[in-house]
Amino acid sequence: MKIILLGSPGAGKGTIAKVLNQFDGSVQISTGDILRAAVAEGTELGKQAEATMKAGDLVTDELIMVMMEEQLKQDDCKAGYLLDGFPRTIPQAKALKILLDKMGENLDCALELVVAKDVIIDRLTTRRTCTQCGEIYNVKSKPPKLEGVCDVCGGNIVQRNDETGAAINNRLEVYLEQTAPLVHFYRDEGLLVSVQGSDSEQVLEALKTRLGILVE
Repeated sequence: MKIILLGSPGAGKGTIAKVLNQFDGSVQISTGDILRAAVAEGTELGKQAEATMKAGDLVTDELIMVMMEEQLKQDDCKAGYLLDGFPRTIPQAKALKILLDKMGENLDCALELVVAKDVIIDRLTTRRTCTQCGEIYNVKSKPPKLEGVCDVCGGNIVQRNDETGAAINNRLEVYLEQTAPLVHFYRDEGLLVSVQGSDSEQVLEALKTRLGILVE
């Protein structure tokens, strides 16, 4: 499957991506993943991106698209890919369309996960992350066995700085301003599938209908 995952922070894109990955091996990728990998590997593009970020500037769309093209040509993307957090803007969406045309590929759909704001805030303010392995916990629904200690690697579990109440409200405002217009873009493209993100069963049923596949 080749799917764009749309939805505000905390909408559950990562959770759905894990389910779909288990179904057909589609890999979950984002600009963040691509940037971190390029910087860690010390590629020429990674060096350019690192220098830009250290200077406090945003990585340009042009550089992001070059990295995205390299990523989508990797062997692990042949089974499919789930674009999480990318594209973020209309210019990026248009550039992605040009790139996929160049590669002779088509998106299956843009899946929008719709979740109420109060649910989003509750999810994110109660979420905790392991600083060592990145494992996600929730103080209400998925607490670690030992408070503050990761079950997987024994690392420290913390609340991220961008998951406090004030930070979350700011992230939601940025999403509505910059990223939400993508919903209209992909609706016009005939690719949008909107579904309540708080119910994974509804998400899977929507994909069955849209893609004509059986998602177990």
